[in-house]
Amino acid sequence: MILLDAGAHPGLLHKILQGDYWLFSRINQDWTCSFLDTVFIFMREAELWVPFYLFLLIFITLNFGKKGWLWSLYLIMTAIVSDLISSHLIKDHLVFRLRPCNNALWADSMRFLANYCPESSSFTSSHACNHFAMAVFIFNTLRHTTPWWALVLAWAFLISYAQVYVGVHYPLDVFCGGVLGSLIGWTVSRVFRLQAGTLHLSTNHPAHA
Repeated sequence: MILLDAGAHPGLLHKILQGDYWLFSRINQDWTCSFLDTVFIFMREAELWVPFYLFLLIFITLNFGKKGWLWSLYLIMTAIVSDLISSHLIKDHLVFRLRPCNNALWADSMRFLANYCPESSSFTSSHACNHFAMAVFIFNTLRHTTPWWALVLAWAFLISYAQVYVGVHYPLDVFCGGVLGSLIGWTVSRVFRLQAGTLHLSTNHPAHA
């Protein structure tokens, strides 16, 4: 297993990690305000997004019938695959990085706003991986219905940014998690479109299914 720590890696990786620490201190300590403290803590709560997931299920099944149920299955599969790769393969077997909220070097300076600090590896961010995987899948499969689905990419970005803001991840963790999740979401969306085709509201209403 690779131990990701700036002091243990000379050369380019050392510089990248030093830059990562610098950016973390800016996001977590300097670019803050009481309003963002409340917003980003709230955004991290999974319960907040239950209405959004319900809306997705209703929207998809009402407009696309059987293809909508297949889409829902693929979305769930996207989340499962991204979590398995990020949380179990990478964190458990490939890379370990101490989270900033568990790192004694930050004890006197960082702002920790989350309810608890997990003991698991900080790299990669599973929040970022999972949400970008779902966001890219949603956007790639539904973008032909309305351009407003591009907002799910901003949704994934803000949730990922929140992980750094509250002190549970470094920027590099969420960046790599976001890239990995995006690749997973794009791949699954390609498989879905090969099987179900491109979804259009005008041609895939249940009446035409």
